[in-house]
Amino acid sequence: MPEEIIHQKHRLSSFQIIISGFVGVILLGALLLMLPVSSAEGCITPFNETLFTATSAVCVTGLVVQDTGSYWSGFGQAVILALIQIGGLGVVTVAASFALLSGRKISLMQRSTMQDAISAPKVGGVVRLTQFILRGTFLIELLGAAAMLPVFCRDYGWRGIWMAVFHSISAFCNAGFDILGTENNLYPSLTGYTGSPIINITIMLLIVIGGIGFLTWDDICEHKWHFHRYRVQSKVILVITGFLIVMPAAFFFFEDFSALPTGTQLLVSFFQSVTTRTAGFNTVALSAMSSASKGIMILLMLIGGAPGSTAGGMKTTTLGVLLANAVATFRQRDNAQFFKRRIDCNTVKTASTILTMYLTLFFGGGIFISVYEHLPLSDCLYETSSAVGTVGLTLGITPQLHIPSQIVLIILMYLGRVGGLTLIYATLSGKKAGNAKLPQEKITVG
Repeated sequence: MPEEIIHQKHRLSSFQIIISGFVGVILLGALLLMLPVSSAEGCITPFNETLFTATSAVCVTGLVVQDTGSYWSGFGQAVILALIQIGGLGVVTVAASFALLSGRKISLMQRSTMQDAISAPKVGGVVRLTQFILRGTFLIELLGAAAMLPVFCRDYGWRGIWMAVFHSISAFCNAGFDILGTENNLYPSLTGYTGSPIINITIMLLIVIGGIGFLTWDDICEHKWHFHRYRVQSKVILVITGFLIVMPAAFFFFEDFSALPTGTQLLVSFFQSVTTRTAGFNTVALSAMSSASKGIMILLMLIGGAPGSTAGGMKTTTLGVLLANAVATFRQRDNAQFFKRRIDCNTVKTASTILTMYLTLFFGGGIFISVYEHLPLSDCLYETSSAVGTVGLTLGITPQLHIPSQIVLIILMYLGRVGGLTLIYATLSGKKAGNAKLPQEKITVG
């Protein structure tokens, strides 16, 4: 009996498994990238740079301190791509896939961890859902690579195959890593394909599909066009995602790209609106965009994608719950509502907590980097929103940052991917709150 108690005490919770899994993969990736075979010049890369790159890859961010295309060798790029795939699917999901392939039986504890990892509503059916996610992921990535293959093979020959595969996985996982850079053209992203409909549309579709969440996929596949049968969560995700793509695109269309031909103007506007939702690619110079557009992009980066997806950020559902609660307050209703369904008060509390955490990390990180690096606060806030939202867009200051600032961005990327609440739950796991309630007192707000 005592042995069983000790075993229970030392058993890790689902949240502890998730955060430790991410840390383990990041450290392994950093060590592999340090090897001379990982760099194009065959030299040992400093640990702070490999740690930053590995964190950015696993957390599917896209911020880099070295140009991925020119600095890393084929082996190094393959390591980065593997980290992106693991980070996009989730460490637990990847581990579960190996267990499924080996034919091992999945225990209840493992199913519970898988449920938390993919934000599934219940333990039942989580193995089937995981299988569905894996099949869907590889099919979509294959189709994306096939669509871009003719363009990249035209421009790069046989190397175009690797280009197509790399950018398809990077886009689907909302990572934003590119391997198009050369010694004479560092950090280009997709600026060479500004007017290419195939590259633009394919990348955008991959980003959106990866960012709407696995449960939304399940609803779409099961119910097809019968929108009214979807889960409320899926409805909220799709509506808010559509709004956050169309409205910013319209603003960019008239504010920043009016000088371009109409076709290119549409492509560029929609691309910048979509990629800001945690993907990190860009087809134009971001520093040339207006201050208002940069502000909108910061907001979009903080919001991010959907829960249980390859995207980061505080999530579209968080924004939806906060807006619904605001509407309920204005209309003097007790509860927030979506599609004739009442939202639990605990969900509103959680959404408020997440918003507070992201704003604190965003502003705190930006102020630190601004003071330490003597850089404009607006530029630093752009970088920190990109890091905590796991986006990867940059105004070009990240490669010049010193180690303390890099550490700040590493922490932000990690927290943005695993989720601040996941870290809190993991830290406080096993600690029970008391049942006693303190005397109530009213405080005037607003």
